[in-house]
Amino acid sequence: MTTENRSGASLERRGSPLSPESKKLRRHLFKLLRHQGFKLTSDYHLSASGHSKRKIRALHSHFRDDRLEEEHNFIQKWFPKISKYFASGSEIDPVRIDPYPVLVDGDEELAALFRLATMWWSIPVSKGYGRRFRVVVFDRSNGKLFGLLALTDPVFNLRTRDAWVGWDVRMREQMLSHVMDACVLGAVPPYNRLLGAKFVSLLAASDFTRSVFQRRYSKKRSIILGKRFDGRLALVTTTSALGRSSILNRLRYEGLDVFQSLGLTEGYGHFHLANGTFKRIREYLEDLGVDEVERYKFGSGPNYRMRVVRKALEHLQLSSSLLKHGVQRGVYVAPLAENTISFLKGETSRLRWFDRPLDGIVQHWRERWLLPRATRDASYLDFKSSSWEKILGLDL
Repeated sequence: MTTENRSGASLERRGSPLSPESKKLRRHLFKLLRHQGFKLTSDYHLSASGHSKRKIRALHSHFRDDRLEEEHNFIQKWFPKISKYFASGSEIDPVRIDPYPVLVDGDEELAALFRLATMWWSIPVSKGYGRRFRVVVFDRSNGKLFGLLALTDPVFNLRTRDAWVGWDVRMREQMLSHVMDACVLGAVPPYNRLLGAKFVSLLAASDFTRSVFQRRYSKKRSIILGKRFDGRLALVTTTSALGRSSILNRLRYEGLDVFQSLGLTEGYGHFHLANGTFKRIREYLEDLGVDEVERYKFGSGPNYRMRVVRKALEHLQLSSSLLKHGVQRGVYVAPLAENTISFLKGETSRLRWFDRPLDGIVQHWRERWLLPRATRDASYLDFKSSSWEKILGLDL
């Protein structure tokens, strides 16, 4: 009957004897965690040497490398076809920039463009789950890719959000369908250097996003509640992987903060189990005949991976505290109506929408952020579209 200490050596402990495959997977987990800078205490809690933005990016880099490797064939196939959409700084005239959103839907080229462009971020983005839609933002002045937005079903349990609304379990179950989470939200280079992410953030809380949601989900039948949905989007949430967000903080329109900060998450997750580890964990459980691996899939949303990892840790005689990496994300909410909270609490059936038309947010973004930044900082001119080959790992 064995376990490993923080260096991976075997120790006696209570429990059933571990199989050779279990010992091998445990050694893999410990090696991976040490490589990322974590230390494993004697009671199987993780600790890391600080959580600066640089450190957080370094932790996520393993996950990003993992994804680039998985997507290598896709990147090689599609990059030559869509590289025309990536701009160099020299192709941009700040005075003429005119961002406009396009829904991806079934367009194969747009879907490929969205998929590849998400790989720019040093911290990998979620693919979403359940209800979801993707938007690519182009610059009308040159036809180049400006930024990305994707909305997906929100996490069912989010303590800070639920406390802000004032939800009990019953009301949350009834009203969560009126909430979506912006799982992808940002501008790509060189538009990011001109505060393009400010525009995409405004877009997430705009009339455009609300109308897309209405068209896609109005009259759809809810699987959980078994009734038709009216298609009203009352709240958009998002989280910042680097804690408090300089993009979302003080993002104002018509004198109001568009996003409100609700604090930080508790630092649980599975991103640090990279390098193909989740796949190995699933295969390990499948070999053991653990039925829950398949049962967890339906209706469990983002908790699926968490639950699978927890089940594997049980079989490996390890603490679920290995999921507490301690990297806290900033939680933000964007109400789309004056009375969003009252509506989500079931106190009113009508929503008094904020007026945020697309042309209005474009003009506001240009005057408030784009033109002042372009005047102060010309670093966007330094970016070359050929840099995408390095970003996507094609220069190796």
